[in-house]
Amino acid sequence: MKTGKNVLDITETLRAHRSDAFLIVGNSNNPDIFYSTHFFASDAYAYVQTKDAAEVILVSDMERTRAEKESRVPRVRTLQDYGYRDKIKARGDPALAYCDCLAQMFQELGVRRIAVPRDFPYHIAQVLKEEGFAFEAVKSPFQQLRARKNAEEIEKVRKAQDACNLAMKAAVEMIHKSEIVNGHLNYHGYDLTAEKVRAAIDLTLIEHGCEAEGTIVACGKGSANPHWEGSGLIMADEPVVIDIFPRNKRDRYFADMSRTVLKGKSPERLEDMYKAVLEAQEEAIAMVRPGVLCSDIHNRVCEIFGEKGYATYKSGSSVGFIHSTGHGVGLEIHEAPSVGEREVALEEGNIITIEPGLYYPDIGGIRLEDLILVTADGHENLTEMEKRFAV
Repeated sequence: MKTGKNVLDITETLRAHRSDAFLIVGNSNNPDIFYSTHFFASDAYAYVQTKDAAEVILVSDMERTRAEKESRVPRVRTLQDYGYRDKIKARGDPALAYCDCLAQMFQELGVRRIAVPRDFPYHIAQVLKEEGFAFEAVKSPFQQLRARKNAEEIEKVRKAQDACNLAMKAAVEMIHKSEIVNGHLNYHGYDLTAEKVRAAIDLTLIEHGCEAEGTIVACGKGSANPHWEGSGLIMADEPVVIDIFPRNKRDRYFADMSRTVLKGKSPERLEDMYKAVLEAQEEAIAMVRPGVLCSDIHNRVCEIFGEKGYATYKSGSSVGFIHSTGHGVGLEIHEAPSVGEREVALEEGNIITIEPGLYYPDIGGIRLEDLILVTADGHENLTEMEKRFAV
C-alpha cells in the first residue's frame, strides 16, 4: 500500500547521527528490509530513507514491475537506471558495479553521510568509503518500530499461532494415543520417536501455510537442555518438552508455543516442577499490560521459583530457571521487547512470550510457553492449547 506520507519515518534517528540517509541491503530474510518495504524477493535489493523521509528501493531490472505493484515504497529504481551492465564491463566485477550504482544513486539524492545497521555488508561499506562516502553503523531504528504491531501484523501473528496450536495438538495427540511397550511409546504399531512427532508437526504446519526449523521434541533427561531438538525414542514416565516456533511462508511472521507432557506415571518431583512452572507462568501472564516493566515480570518469576526452593541463574546456578522469561515475536522469532532483566516498559501492540522453565539434568526439563498480545487495557493470550502434563 503506497501513500504520500511515510508511516515509517526514521528521520529522528538520522538527525541524531547527523546522517543524510539510512541504507539496508539484503533480501526478504532480512526482517528490517522486509518490514520497511513489504517486498518479497530472494535476491538482495537496497532500501534507502533520507533525512527528509523520502524512500527509495533499488532492485534488479526484472523486479521493477513487481516492486512498483507490491512494495509500500513509492519510488522504485533499478540497477540498469544507473548503467549496471556498462559498469560491470568497466569494473570487471559485478559486486563493484553494484557499489557504483549505489554511489550514483546517492549522488542523485544528495547523500554523503550514510547510517547503516550494525550487520551491514562490510565490502559495500568499504568500497563506498573509498568513493568518498562516510558510514556509521547504528542500532536499527526499525527494530523498535517492529516491536509495536499494528492490527494487520497482529492478525498475521495470530494466523501463524493458529497453525502452531493445530501442530501442537497433533503432536500431543500422538503421544496421548500411544501405548506403552517395554518402557517406550508405540503409535499404531510403530515405535514413537522424536523424529516422527516432529514430522507430524511439520506436516500440519505445511498444510496451514507455515514452516518451522529447529522444532524441539525433547524427551527425558536431555530435555534439561533448553535448546536440544531431541531425537530417538519417546519414553514412558519421562517429560517431553515440545517447542514449536513456525513462520507463515507468505506473511513472514512467526508464532511460538511450548508444552511439556508425559505419558505414563509422573514422578512426584516432576509433578512439583510442573506445578511451579505453571504457577509462575500464570502469575507472569496476569502482570502483562502497558506500562509494566519487563524486568518486574521476570523478577517475579524468579521470586516464585525461589520461594518454592528452585534455583535460578541469579544465584549463579546452572540448573533450575536458567533463561529469561520471554521475548518479542514478529518478523523474527526473538525480537524486542525482551522479558528479562532490562527495565523496558511494555507497550500496546507488543507480542511477547511468557515461558518460564525448570531444568535439572538428572530428571529433565519442564517449560510452558504462551504467546501474549499487549492490549490497551491488559493482554490477550493468543495460545489456545490446553496445559495438561499427564496425557
